[in-house]
Amino acid sequence: MAICPPDGEPYPIEPHLTLEPGGRWLDQAHHCFSPFQGPRPDPEEISLLVIHNITLPPGLFGAPYIQQLFLGCVQADYPDLEAVQGLQVSAHLLIRRDGSLVQFVPFDRRAWHAGVSEFEGRPGCNDYSIGIELEGTDHTPYNLLQYQALVSVTRALIRQYPLLTRDRITGHCDIAPGRKTDPGPAFDWSLFHALLEKDS
Repeated sequence: MAICPPDGEPYPIEPHLTLEPGGRWLDQAHHCFSPFQGPRPDPEEISLLVIHNITLPPGLFGAPYIQQLFLGCVQADYPDLEAVQGLQVSAHLLIRRDGSLVQFVPFDRRAWHAGVSEFEGRPGCNDYSIGIELEGTDHTPYNLLQYQALVSVTRALIRQYPLLTRDRITGHCDIAPGRKTDPGPAFDWSLFHALLEKDS
């Protein structure tokens, strides 16, 4: 049964995304290899999915600066970008406003996305989590295409990594409370979970 938004139009079916046989790269993503990554203490223990948001400069969508940040080559075309020059951060995957995907770090590697963090009493979330960035802000509604892509990515990751389950998906704000606020109140967790529960 189709889940419908308030205007009554059914949501289209999410695309079926796949991982390459090693489970490291998403087949349908554009691949850009970030230098800001490292080995996991235990690559077999991937057991958490962390959802973030990001825009650079804040509130500007469709610009190249997120990709530049994760590749370590930010061009300070705006004053706000000077503060992020030299930062060494990355995420595994970026979902842009149109639902397109850019992968920066193989899933079996440790991306530098969570910082000081803790989930269910266990610190160091970077060691055992996958970080997905949504192009967006805390208070700007996300696009349906982004939810669809996120759901499809999540399903592919759950199929690949048995310790990553639907109850081990969280926001950056939940693993770093008081320090981080993303993906913010604009992220519709109820919609995300409803779409995730639909028959694939």
